[in-house]
Amino acid sequence: MTDPAVPGGRAPSNPPVVELRDIEKAYGGVPVLKGAHLRVDVGEIHGLVGENGAGKSTLMKILAGEVVRDDGQILWLGQTVNIQARSDAAELGITMIHQELNLAPHLTVAENIFLGREPQRRGLIDRSREVAEARTSLEALGFDLNPLTPVRKLSLAQRQLVEIARAVARTTRLVIMDEPTSSLSAKEVDELFAVIRQLQTHGTAVIFVTHLLEELAQVADRVTVLRDGDSIHNGPMPREDFGELIKAMVGRELKDFFPPRTSRLAEAEAAPALEVRKLGRGSDLADISFSLRHGEIVGLAGLVGAGRTELAEAIFGAAPADRGQILIDGEEAAIRSPRDAIAHGLALLTEDRKRTGLALNLSIAQNVTLAHLAAIVRQGRLDLGKEEQVARGFLDRLRIRAPSTTQRVGRLSGGNQQKVVLAKWLFREARVLLFDEPTRGVDVGTKAEIYRLMRNLADQGSAILMISSELPEILGMTDRVLVMRNRRLVKELVTAQTTQEEIIRCATLG
Repeated sequence: MTDPAVPGGRAPSNPPVVELRDIEKAYGGVPVLKGAHLRVDVGEIHGLVGENGAGKSTLMKILAGEVVRDDGQILWLGQTVNIQARSDAAELGITMIHQELNLAPHLTVAENIFLGREPQRRGLIDRSREVAEARTSLEALGFDLNPLTPVRKLSLAQRQLVEIARAVARTTRLVIMDEPTSSLSAKEVDELFAVIRQLQTHGTAVIFVTHLLEELAQVADRVTVLRDGDSIHNGPMPREDFGELIKAMVGRELKDFFPPRTSRLAEAEAAPALEVRKLGRGSDLADISFSLRHGEIVGLAGLVGAGRTELAEAIFGAAPADRGQILIDGEEAAIRSPRDAIAHGLALLTEDRKRTGLALNLSIAQNVTLAHLAAIVRQGRLDLGKEEQVARGFLDRLRIRAPSTTQRVGRLSGGNQQKVVLAKWLFREARVLLFDEPTRGVDVGTKAEIYRLMRNLADQGSAILMISSELPEILGMTDRVLVMRNRRLVKELVTAQTTQEEIIRCATLG
């Protein structure tokens, strides 16, 4: 490992655009940063990685003026600066794009891009100039967005592009991107990388915070690893072999990243745990048929917009099908709402856990028991002692990092939030689990834990349908693969007999 204070051990000839030294931060006496270091050179694309809870977001919020450090030093172009507020960071030329988008949904794309710095004419906002400049910026970035569209009408991916366009329009020296690709399609990711390279040519530095090492390898010059609030490694970003980087992130080697499949196969003679027959809904789904057996993990692959999430929502009753049948253990089930699905033993881990999977303002304990309150009711009242006991058990079982079960879920890292969603459905004892992008936005260590949990559930007889955009994940975890294209199921493949290339070919050509 190289010296965290000096990237790659080299002696730079020019001062870095920013250098963080011995940064410390604690919340409620619990240390989050314990002397973290970070150095980014002018025009450098610098990756920042680490497990959930390692301190990445806190370190970046300190740099962006959103959190005040407890101790440590910040140098800007070689000079000590005191960043205490967002205005201090903005004055230096620092902009941060958050994983949790910070847009005004009732305003247009153009109004969001120039919010707080609107072009003026005779003391009034010049809306026509604002729209024209926004259109020019969007076209220069390659983003297909209408500047007059209200943000509330945009998809999550399109909103991410607006956030990026706003940051690019404001920055002069440094852009911080926190998980910027989490909701983007492959095409949009390529567009973002082109924007990042364009910024670099103009001397703007980029700090790219992500869990996706394969993506980081495409753009980053150097990378810093945080672990438990400390800077563990700083050096050139590897292009292919991430073994040493992963070891630095989690403190151990992940030789068995995907747990081995059980030798016990799903009973072929038994009725399927879930069977879907010619399921459809308007133009969103077209006559989908497949089965899922107890003890089996089946992958659902396809490009963005292929209809994978729509299928999961139809099965779970979140957006009910208008034709076809759903059978649970051989018996037809009328599922018109999530309540019906839960009553039949189904669970859905949604793609957007913050919006549809969790009550962010409630505690861990309240979220864990939310789908099965009847189990903790005594004589018409909630048994808070039982609630605490249940939540504490899952805190230990799933290794959820939190000071207590009363911690508000909104304050947890992404990986720990995902574990709380899992705990909720495990407490409900659901037997058919629909996982929509179960490892999106979580670190490699948490991914491995989720994979082991999924395999254990299948070994215990649960049936799992796993939607994923990561083909290595599909091939590493599943027994069979269903491929969707244009809202239809176009192919079923045996995982052990297929490849990423074949899955992509089916997803693109049918």
